[in-house]
Amino acid sequence: MFRRINVSVKIRLKKFGSKKRPYYRIVVQDVREPRDGKTIDEVGIYHPIEAEDRQIAFDADKVRSWLDKGAQPTDTVRHLLNKKQFTL
Repeated sequence: MFRRINVSVKIRLKKFGSKKRPYYRIVVQDVREPRDGKTIDEVGIYHPIEAEDRQIAFDADKVRSWLDKGAQPTDTVRHLLNKKQFTL
């Protein structure tokens, strides 16, 4: 009777901050949610205004766990993870 729906999950950026002072969280989110909507898990931050060495911070174990569960990173998040030598 019940139909099983395969829901896709993405690792993407969620925007915070003010105008011209962006701040992003790297989150795991259902693809049907809006960008700033409800998240499943927060795995890191991206602060583009900070110094180069402090712009990106994330929990590698959480990211690896979500990737193993089938979550797909967006192109931007993939680029940020690769900047920190995190291989996908």
